[in-house]
Amino acid sequence: MVKKSNKLSSWFISKPQTSGFITFFLLLTLISLIVHQRYELFRENKEREVSNILYGVKQNLEQSLKNSYTVALTLALTLDNKGVPDHFETVADRLIRSNPDLQAVQLVPNGVIKYMYPIKGNEQAINVDLFKSPPQTVLEVKKAIETKKMYYQGPVKLNQGGVGVVGRLPLYINNKFWGFSAVVIRLEKLFKNAGIDNKKYENYRFQFSKINPITKKEEFFLPVDERFSLKHAHSVVFPEGDWKLYVVDVNAYDTWFELASAILFGLSLAVLSSYLLSRLLRKQTQLQDLVNDQASQLINTESKFKNIFDNAAIGIARVDSRTGLILEVNRYLCNFLGYSERELMDKKIKSLIHIEDLEEDAKLFKQLLAGKIRQFSREKRYLSREGQIIWGNVIITPLWAVGEEPNNHIIIVEDVTKRKAEQQSLIESQQRIESLINTIDGIVWEGEPGTHSCTFISQKVKDILGYTVSQWTESPSFWFDHLHPDDKEWVKVFSEKATAERRKHDYEYRMLASDGSVVWIRDVVSVIDEPGQVLKLRGIMIDITNKKQSESALSKSFNLVTEQNKRLLNFSYIVSHNLRSHASNIQGISSLIENAKNDEERDEMIQLLKRVAGNLNETLFNLNNIVNIQTSIDIVVEPLNLYDYVLKTLATQNAQILAKDATVLNKVNSNIKINYNKAYLESILLNLVSNALRYSHPDRKPVISLSCFEENDQLVLRVSDNGIGIDLKKHGDKIFGIYQTFNGNADARGFGLFISKNQIEAMGGNIAVESAENMGTTFKIYFK
Repeated sequence: MVKKSNKLSSWFISKPQTSGFITFFLLLTLISLIVHQRYELFRENKEREVSNILYGVKQNLEQSLKNSYTVALTLALTLDNKGVPDHFETVADRLIRSNPDLQAVQLVPNGVIKYMYPIKGNEQAINVDLFKSPPQTVLEVKKAIETKKMYYQGPVKLNQGGVGVVGRLPLYINNKFWGFSAVVIRLEKLFKNAGIDNKKYENYRFQFSKINPITKKEEFFLPVDERFSLKHAHSVVFPEGDWKLYVVDVNAYDTWFELASAILFGLSLAVLSSYLLSRLLRKQTQLQDLVNDQASQLINTESKFKNIFDNAAIGIARVDSRTGLILEVNRYLCNFLGYSERELMDKKIKSLIHIEDLEEDAKLFKQLLAGKIRQFSREKRYLSREGQIIWGNVIITPLWAVGEEPNNHIIIVEDVTKRKAEQQSLIESQQRIESLINTIDGIVWEGEPGTHSCTFISQKVKDILGYTVSQWTESPSFWFDHLHPDDKEWVKVFSEKATAERRKHDYEYRMLASDGSVVWIRDVVSVIDEPGQVLKLRGIMIDITNKKQSESALSKSFNLVTEQNKRLLNFSYIVSHNLRSHASNIQGISSLIENAKNDEERDEMIQLLKRVAGNLNETLFNLNNIVNIQTSIDIVVEPLNLYDYVLKTLATQNAQILAKDATVLNKVNSNIKINYNKAYLESILLNLVSNALRYSHPDRKPVISLSCFEENDQLVLRVSDNGIGIDLKKHGDKIFGIYQTFNGNADARGFGLFISKNQIEAMGGNIAVESAENMGTTFKIYFK
């Protein structure tokens, strides 16, 4: 090998022009690869940006459709057993007020629009027979019936004018089609809520389409840009309306313009390098021995990595067992973690492992160093270069023999992220099904004929009758034993006869609750007689005690349910708002970490990220407690140190404060305590401080001041800023309304102040605002 290398070196030195040409060709090839990689990087960044845009719009549109489905389902609940709506206009009015994006809600018995709210502006649609409408409408109406799911027609020209989409939920009473519960949404409002705006992005355009069920051609509902081309588009399908949403890159070829300078530089470098090499080969023959030695080492190194590392279909790394430094790593592991080989060689292996897996990993590795085990494997999480969590099936094997001092060990990693995601998706799906069953306002059960001996019963049995699931399922005759004594005989005869006839039965009876009270139950039971399967009963027991009581008791119960729904809605707003704020901070800190100039700065940012992550964890803990709060009228309050919560809020917003170069003056006395709900206080402070940063004035650095004092024997928290301010004469009556935005900020959602006001009022306090355009804003929170 040495002889051949010497001959080859001699040949290169003896032919400097040929060597220069070969060097030029190699450099040109390398530069081409680099340019190609940069092109792929630019293209991947664009792909990621398009995917993020598409994901955000998809989430918004799906949320709008879910809200519409909830409205349609709520409207359907106004129907009694005879299909007659009860308090239709009252319920519809509340739904329209709670969902201002809706143009109208409808009840459509037998396909004829009989019930409409509001009537004003929608008169042309009343008494329209859907089955006698244009063919396309008839086809989409029938599709809703066939799928037995909510289906959205349109975009279509509405009878009452304009273009919109109509969501229809087919309704069945006693297994017989009754009609539809429907919502009408203006197309422009649907697009606005989803964020479909072709003026929002310079390089991307949206397109919204649907296959015409009659012509089978794809129809587009947004103006087509002259640069529009589906070959540069990403899309997502919404089966609820058979829609397809495109995000199109209208500047798909601009990447090559960005690479032009790199190409010119590379060509110049290749020409200059080949020229200099030719001259160098003529003058430096004395370096031949050194060149031969380096060439030999390069051949050995390349051969080693080629045979052991680069051809492996799994990630392999050699690690110093004493220091944890990565000594060697193959291409698969680099791709798996998203780092280059050089970046990984500067890291310790534990810096790549998820913090929650470090403790268990350290315990196993200590056993390996002590000689108690010779190898161990486990599934654990790693952090990619982008900060994403990826799962690997890891096998760690020492390279030292038994009895020798530990030196190096081998890590073999198999990517199992996709499998873990599928497992998690399955778990979440099962949890959603269980959660859905447990949130149904009735006891869902499955059992055997005769005594209703249950093989499954939902958690709602605890809420309605006070018994646990285990109590119910452990005794085969539990249901019959707890029937009201006056109802036992006729219920037994009725249920046995209905089961024998294999017919669905719906009947009402009384049961004795755990506290001895009498609860009226409506039991809707289906007989499941499947070929080759044991006869089963499935049903839902609905508490109708309030129905049996007086109108006064019914009104009281209605008010209670309304209050509970408000609390649950308030909780959903807290989750959306608070987690988005934490996520924004984590994303900002991650960006700072990526741009860190040295390890010290990166470590500082990582510590800051840990602190924000800790705050996020505590927020999640408090939000979990709020879930329990929503099931009770009483709000849990406790003594809280206001100064500590202000500090926690400022720590959470630290990335934004640094980014804005803001000055925060915390004048709150450290001894002030208030009786308040944890999650509410955290949400209120986070919302006011983040708003002060978000709406800072572009011509001056933000200054935010927080102070607490007494005013008329009432404790007041004041939060002031020098931001862009609000025109109270114009927007004063809407400032605390839901979905109200005033400054054109694309990031604004319009429900932060609505959340805060409801939380403050729920705690018995109130909030006031003082503001002037370009002068700043001051909020005062009056504690009870």
